[in-house]
Amino acid sequence: MNYDQLVATIQSKKNFLCVGLDSDINKIPKHLLKTDDPVFEFNKQIIDATRDYCVAYKPNTAFYESMGASGWSTLQKTVDYIGTSHFIIADAKRGDIGNTAEQYAKAFFENMPCDSVTISPYMGSDAVTPFLKFDNKFAIVLALTSNEGAKDFQYFGDGEMPLYEKVIRQSFNWGDEKNIMFVVGATKAEAFKHIREIAPKHFLLVPGVGTQGGTVADVCKYGLNENIGLLINVSRQVIFASDAEDFADKARLAAMQLANEMSRYF
Repeated sequence: MNYDQLVATIQSKKNFLCVGLDSDINKIPKHLLKTDDPVFEFNKQIIDATRDYCVAYKPNTAFYESMGASGWSTLQKTVDYIGTSHFIIADAKRGDIGNTAEQYAKAFFENMPCDSVTISPYMGSDAVTPFLKFDNKFAIVLALTSNEGAKDFQYFGDGEMPLYEKVIRQSFNWGDEKNIMFVVGATKAEAFKHIREIAPKHFLLVPGVGTQGGTVADVCKYGLNENIGLLINVSRQVIFASDAEDFADKARLAAMQLANEMSRYF
């Protein structure tokens, strides 16, 4: 799904919800553990329940990689099941360089195939540009994250420019809004106005709404642009809305409520 298709999907569905598939086998409903592939069965039912109320899915690869070969198979089946109707983000936070980065890009863009990968830019252009060689794919660069430790590095810089701003500005030398997005945490809502001044056209992937304390209203106050320009990711609030047999119904209700809240901005 390219930039124009993503914008069209958002406008058609009147929401910009991304459902995070942080599918921890220790948290999924116990009755699913009797199935051949419990995490995939969980994902399948979550996707079926929520696909009408979101535009994107974000599997967090750590929850799959931790299960070894079977987990990678589950991830592959999950991406295949989502199909092409939704924007797919591989939340892998890769950050290596050269041939290694090229292999990571092939893994998620050729073998999966996903539409985007989250990337740590700490090693500079060498860590990002291999992902930009693929047409109609996105590198989602970590800029200002939602965690408490973000203050350890992301606000520091030379002069008056913090590191997160340097990351955003430097990325303009590598690509544009058609192949680069930025991660900006919902818990950093006060920074959205400044970030929009720097990057008015780029999409922002926004974690931290819900369980971490961020709100849709705070993000939208300064984060929206003419094409919406936001993918607000919600994971636990949706997928773990219930740990009983009604988990899919409760996930659907949570996604619907978020989608309805987002529809006010169209």
